[in-house]
Amino acid sequence: MDLELRHLRCLVAIVDTGTFTDAAIELGVSQAAVSRTLLALERVLGVRVLHRTSRSVAPTTAGVQVLARARHLLADADELVREATTGHTRVRVGHAWSALGRHTAGFQRSWAARHPDVELLVVRTNTPTGGLAEGLCDLAVLRTAVDARHYAHRVVGYEARYCAMAADDPWARRRTVTLAEIAGRELVIDRRTGTTTVDLWPEDARPRVEHTHDVDDWLAAIATGRCVGITPHSTVTQYRRDGIVYRRVRDAAPVPVHLVWPHQDPHPATPEAVALLTKLYRR
Repeated sequence: MDLELRHLRCLVAIVDTGTFTDAAIELGVSQAAVSRTLLALERVLGVRVLHRTSRSVAPTTAGVQVLARARHLLADADELVREATTGHTRVRVGHAWSALGRHTAGFQRSWAARHPDVELLVVRTNTPTGGLAEGLCDLAVLRTAVDARHYAHRVVGYEARYCAMAADDPWARRRTVTLAEIAGRELVIDRRTGTTTVDLWPEDARPRVEHTHDVDDWLAAIATGRCVGITPHSTVTQYRRDGIVYRRVRDAAPVPVHLVWPHQDPHPATPEAVALLTKLYRR
């Protein structure tokens, strides 16, 4: 016999309601069916999961562990069904860093006003595709190179580059810095999802590099004062932190902002998302 979701739902109902009778009412079945389902679960698992008396039921030691796992599995199953049945009433926009920067709130509010029947979720996932390859989003905002073999994309705007530094850094008193000046410093780079590479400098004039793998680690390294970072303007607005300031890199090329989606079966709301983001960035 295979483990089935009905077995787990039965166990959870018995524990939550406290009796087989109430569990039967909760599940809309007979009390005898509840008893049979619980016995089937225990046969599948090979252990008893409940202590049963005429007055009460309580999980066994093994039952406590099974119950915890059952709740997680049922929640995941319910989420799977909900996502499948809601169809295109939701669009998830993934990103690895800084969402849409200063346009994030505007995008969310404008979308809600224009498409009240399609829920918009902005989801951060620390992967090179912002969760697109993992199936965690329908569209992704990327500021790095796009794999055109697997994804379609549109450049919706551009963002200037800024140098992030400790608030007590000597450069903090200035309005701008240059790439040549940064070459003399230690530079912290997120080589997994970041937009900065040493290719911004000639081979014989590149800065020393320290690597991180997450925006929070990147910010923590900069706050120490031992290194600086280069980032698009979206980070400036999305990650304001005590002890860190941003100054524009006046001679660095801007960063293109791509909206990316799968070639196959794109979300129907994709054209609307592209149009709205393009309009926001043009403003």
